[in-house]
Amino acid sequence: MPSNKKLLQAAAGNAGGDNLYVEDVFSTYLYTGNSTARDITNGIDLDGEGGLTWIKARSVGYSHLLYDTERGATNRLLTNTTNGEASQADALTSFNSNGFSLGTRNGVNNASQTFASWSFRKAEKFFDVVTYTGNGVAGRAVPHNLNGEVGFAVVKRIDSGTNWEAQHRSIDLSSNKGLYLNLTDGLDTHNNVWNSTHATSTDLILGNGSDVNGVGGSYVAYLFAHDAGGFGDDGDESIIKCGSFTGNTTVDLGFEPAWIMIKPTSTTGDWDMHDVMRGWPSSGDAKRLKANLSAAEDATSQIYPNATGFSTLIGSASYIYIAIRRPMKTPESGAEVFAVGTNQEVPSATSGFYSGFPVDMAIKRIITASQPNYLFDRLRGGQALVTNTNGTESAFGAAEFDHQNGWYYDSDPANTNDYSWMFKRATGFFDVVAYTGDGGTGTQAHNLGVAPELMIFKRRNGPYGGAWNTYVASSVLASAGPTKLLELNDTASIATDNNFINGAPTSSLINTGSNTNQNGDSYIAYLFATLAGVSKVGSYTGTGSNIDVDCGFSAGARFILIKRTDSASSWYLWDSARGITAGNDPYIQLNNTTAQNSGQDAIDPLASGFTVTAAADVNQSGGTYIFLAIA
Repeated sequence: MPSNKKLLQAAAGNAGGDNLYVEDVFSTYLYTGNSTARDITNGIDLDGEGGLTWIKARSVGYSHLLYDTERGATNRLLTNTTNGEASQADALTSFNSNGFSLGTRNGVNNASQTFASWSFRKAEKFFDVVTYTGNGVAGRAVPHNLNGEVGFAVVKRIDSGTNWEAQHRSIDLSSNKGLYLNLTDGLDTHNNVWNSTHATSTDLILGNGSDVNGVGGSYVAYLFAHDAGGFGDDGDESIIKCGSFTGNTTVDLGFEPAWIMIKPTSTTGDWDMHDVMRGWPSSGDAKRLKANLSAAEDATSQIYPNATGFSTLIGSASYIYIAIRRPMKTPESGAEVFAVGTNQEVPSATSGFYSGFPVDMAIKRIITASQPNYLFDRLRGGQALVTNTNGTESAFGAAEFDHQNGWYYDSDPANTNDYSWMFKRATGFFDVVAYTGDGGTGTQAHNLGVAPELMIFKRRNGPYGGAWNTYVASSVLASAGPTKLLELNDTASIATDNNFINGAPTSSLINTGSNTNQNGDSYIAYLFATLAGVSKVGSYTGTGSNIDVDCGFSAGARFILIKRTDSASSWYLWDSARGITAGNDPYIQLNNTTAQNSGQDAIDPLASGFTVTAAADVNQSGGTYIFLAIA
């Protein structure tokens, strides 16, 4: 349930526009065209608040199409050409309170083609759209409503064919420098464009050139803020930053990015666009579109996100960037962040697991046969790990996370016995951290927002991989803590390991030890915490009689994972899709390949959590147990 604090913030936000989150003002939404009029529901109020929607076909060389609420829904611009505005009644047809509507036009909705859309809502300290008529006066000030530093601004004359003029806070405008959004040109002299002056917190300053301020010309300007705060629970977090970097480096944004556009300034080069929805892993190839080209999506290994920014392998050129942070809201129900689904074929020959939200981590297995437990996640780019072995990650079929409501896997046909347990990263509930070890002890940033109570580490690379080292907070189980170790791939009881992690985690950092931080090795860590009404990391002591486990839920648990810690025992997994009932409850074990067991009444439903029955293997008298439950 919402906390009193969140309810008060919501009331304030509704009344005065405060306490917004990045999810309220920015969306990357992917879809497959169907040549039929349709609504795209991305949660952004474009109709009431105004803004911009940018659409690009991923799978074919269509132009970038830009629509904004100031010029009207049916009027498009193309960032990859100098063309002026054109009306298209069958493309984007309306802006809505929760997204936008599409017509049948190929450029936005061609059947079977895949598309990306990015929506930017007008909001102080994030983004604004301004239209104006040119007057030819150098030094003209055009008002805007960012109420903060302008990090990036781009202007297009819409009544004739001119270049897209761009300025960036990292560019010295004193000698009339600028960039063209539609071209690969590096930083060059653009006379009579910006009047040698950066935009202020209230005005865009123009020269008298025809591209930006010709007498009688019609113009649109898109303005992006920089590090202005204004968002989050306390209204002081930034969701957008505009900066620069040189060559191979690591850039600290103070947040994990969900979207970025970069452009070299010291040499020619494209305006590369990356986002986590289309595929932007922590290593390997990232999906890329180019704002200055109509080309279909391709892939490149040059820029990688991390918990506080991004790193590059890009050479020695100088670059600018515009980066927007990943989602930041705290969920209020388990359905927002966890789902169980079975394999379906939609479209034919594509295996799909449906969740109702973008999936960040998924466990998959066929429950009726001896099968491995495969684990995939977005940050590793769809590579498979197996929870019942200590093996390294490997390509296993084509796992695709670039879908709004689930994930796809195309190596198996549709099969109702093929299950997936799906998780979304969210503040207070679950986070994923990918990192490269540097030897000895160290720290890794995370975005859980609270101290993790359950952490599962896995070394991804060879030659032999590594155990699934599992931490449980001492606040959950007194006999656990930083020097105590469980292994997800093994039945062993909790054991002492002084090289596991170097101290308890904090709300922002993981403290790694030598066996979770080997120099040059690749690691993934999955972090869980208790979130009121959504999840519970807890423990209990077995009695041999029924035990009611109160998780603080309102309608029972849909996912339960239990492990005995004081003696050898498997990792038992139940879920409500297969049955948490008053009768027998099917379970699998994450540490082995044994087919589902349906012959024991181990778990009974309980509105506030779950009941462990007297007959359960996980209720031995005097035994100590940990659990993860999701509402």
